[in-house]
Amino acid sequence: MTEQKSRKKPTGKPPEERPRGGRARAVSEIVPLVGGAAFRRFGFVQSAVVSRWAEIVGPRYAQVSTPESIRFPHGQKAEGVLTLSVDGAHAPMLQHVAPAIVERVNRFFGYPAVARVAIRQGVVGRPAPRRAAPKAPPLPVEIGDSLRSIADPELRACLEGLAGALAASEAAPVMRLEIKGKVR
Repeated sequence: MTEQKSRKKPTGKPPEERPRGGRARAVSEIVPLVGGAAFRRFGFVQSAVVSRWAEIVGPRYAQVSTPESIRFPHGQKAEGVLTLSVDGAHAPMLQHVAPAIVERVNRFFGYPAVARVAIRQGVVGRPAPRRAAPKAPPLPVEIGDSLRSIADPELRACLEGLAGALAASEAAPVMRLEIKGKVR
């Protein structure tokens, strides 16, 4: 005896559409999700291990090594193997400090995530050197004097840049005023 599956009869009406999306989300909420899938694919539970590698192991070891992956035993999220890519001659040095690296990575995670380190010799990609920002033209004396009283150096630098750009421009700044959809 064979069973027949029940089938719905078409009603002629299109299926109801679900209302779109819900609330608007900030880009900062979405971006970690995009990179998270790629990082998990290569064995990183947290992408912060890669982005904060210099903080975890210190600048000396971060210059010559880069984390490649963390592989865990099947069904576990602890006692994994951290694979590092290390610049050529620095591999023996890192082999000697591997227990310290394991300790620092586990301190970062807050639990014994890594049991041992596997070292692979390779080329470590260093960030490109940052180019210096173009020099702004000197500020007029009357503007420079008024900015000296600002205590916050970051704010002072931003305002000096703005003042320099305004001083360098040939035309007067244009201000737009928008009131209830009308531009004046």
